[in-house]
Amino acid sequence: MKVEPGHLLSQVITPSDLRQLEPEKLYDFCNELRDFIISSVSVNGGHFGASLGVVELTTALHYVYNTPYDQLVWDVGHQAYGHKVLTGRREEFHTNRKRGGISGFPKRSESEYDTFGVGHSSTSVSAAVGMAVAKAYKGEDDRKVIAVIGDGAMTGGMAFEGMNHGGWENADVLVILNDNCMSIDPNVGALKEYLTDITTSKTYNRIRDEIWRALGKLDKLGDKARGIAARLEQGLTAHATKPGMLFEALGFRYFGPIDGHDVNHLVRILDDMKNIKGPKLLHVVTVKGKGFELAEKNQTKWHAPGLFDKVTGEIYKKTPDAPQPPKYQDVFGHTIIELAKENPKIMGVTPAMPSGCSLKYMMAEMPDRAFDVGIAEQHAVTFSAGLATQGLVPFCNIYSTFMQRAYDQVIHDVAIQNLDVVLCLDRGGLAGADGQTHQGSFDLAYFRCIPNMIVSSPMNEAELRNLMYTASQDGNGPFSIRYPRGQGVMPEWRTPMELIPIGKGRKITDGESVAILTIGHPGNFAQSAIEKLNAEGIYPAHYDMRFVKPIDEKMLHEVFAHYDRVITVEDGCIMGGMGSAVLEFMAENGYSARVKRLGIPDEFIDHGTQKELWAYCGYDEAAIIDAVKEMEVVGV
Repeated sequence: MKVEPGHLLSQVITPSDLRQLEPEKLYDFCNELRDFIISSVSVNGGHFGASLGVVELTTALHYVYNTPYDQLVWDVGHQAYGHKVLTGRREEFHTNRKRGGISGFPKRSESEYDTFGVGHSSTSVSAAVGMAVAKAYKGEDDRKVIAVIGDGAMTGGMAFEGMNHGGWENADVLVILNDNCMSIDPNVGALKEYLTDITTSKTYNRIRDEIWRALGKLDKLGDKARGIAARLEQGLTAHATKPGMLFEALGFRYFGPIDGHDVNHLVRILDDMKNIKGPKLLHVVTVKGKGFELAEKNQTKWHAPGLFDKVTGEIYKKTPDAPQPPKYQDVFGHTIIELAKENPKIMGVTPAMPSGCSLKYMMAEMPDRAFDVGIAEQHAVTFSAGLATQGLVPFCNIYSTFMQRAYDQVIHDVAIQNLDVVLCLDRGGLAGADGQTHQGSFDLAYFRCIPNMIVSSPMNEAELRNLMYTASQDGNGPFSIRYPRGQGVMPEWRTPMELIPIGKGRKITDGESVAILTIGHPGNFAQSAIEKLNAEGIYPAHYDMRFVKPIDEKMLHEVFAHYDRVITVEDGCIMGGMGSAVLEFMAENGYSARVKRLGIPDEFIDHGTQKELWAYCGYDEAAIIDAVKEMEVVGV
């Protein structure tokens, strides 16, 4: 549903239009932009609080800098809705995150204003340093590079790697630290406390205010400005705890903190900073969800609330006619508590996603045994490995797409040492509206090739519980369990847990000439397809593999001994996935059969609903029916 812009916003199609506004109109413009985002997300869905918090900062950046010539890098894209609205995409903003519409994140192929594609966090500084070094090499001294990074993304080590290199290179780059104490869940760790100390230091803030008042009076920067900057340096050095020293130790001049919701002050500060060369960091304090009271008070709930009434704040929830299956995430969250109560060795670990993966339940009930380590996937895996060396059994829960960031740690720190670490891959398969950066396409393939690794996927909630119970036993070594985003299929899911023999699949139905082999949740698509095929007198067999590694070779011998037509179905990439494992087995054992693989094709999958994407990739119920019928009429 399209939302009509206010009077000022309607005049702005691109940032060049914004720069025509008189400064005194920017306050009203920001109110209109904020209202447009609230109105749009309330009826169309999407991420919410993060973009509200940077309305003034977004406006000031595009007002001061000559974008897109000046390069603006956002980290993460959750906060870039205002940026999209101001850069030629207001009229199509209602298509945000919908199939065929604009992406929910900055995307280079979508706009010249999106200088760098982002989805995972903590990448902006490294990208901006690369851009700054490139512009210096090309002699583009008038071109500016700005990275906007949330304080949550600063918990990712890559941000500091980028700063360390940028300081060493003396790169002409501005890093804006958007400090709101939040990523999705509240931030954790020493950095959060450090930033809090800076923003509450009365002595520092008094000196800071003196400096910025003086800088604001300058018509242009020169010797006087350098003297003021030196005074800032000397004045702050005199204090035992110098705010900004962490960043300055990395070679970045530190400025701030300043109010991120005073748009005119932001414009003045950014205009002054355009002429300060070298690496610099501006600390901006904002409120996530600013301008929508409920989102300010409950920032996690309003990160991406779905559809809601923007006047009352009521979040619309469909009331089902019958009991609904739980989300796989919640089954994980409650099951790990059950297991941990029986097994004191079990620990829970997540990199900044306790709500998303539902480890929040364990953190509330067993705070000494569940850990949010910040946006630091590499650390999460190696921290888990450290726990395992001491005889504990950590369940390290990371979204499939984010586990890619910790691949070396999985190999080097877990698998080589054959440690008992359970890697729970949430959002395995097609995650939906977040698009290319968030689809969990590759984990079956990228884990299958690692020695010592057990790779499994449950077809339903009962299997998830059983696999978690199996994985919690001593001596398994690295054990991965991947499951999709969203609901399962069992309203009554609290089944007694049983051990599953590792590498053992199960036959669900016998058949005639065609066998369907599935892994994970798509097995339910196959079951629905088989019911409809049976009604037409077509009877395929169905095998739930459960494990990709070790794969059930005894069951595969049975399959190829009885069926000369085989269909494999997986919610993962066809290249190297479960279907590839089946073909390898067939070739190595001398079988001859016609095999059709259904799964995610060799491409990055855009955003849309999960159902739309399953159909697009060709492994939903309808696709399985078509594949079986095609197999029925052809020979080997």
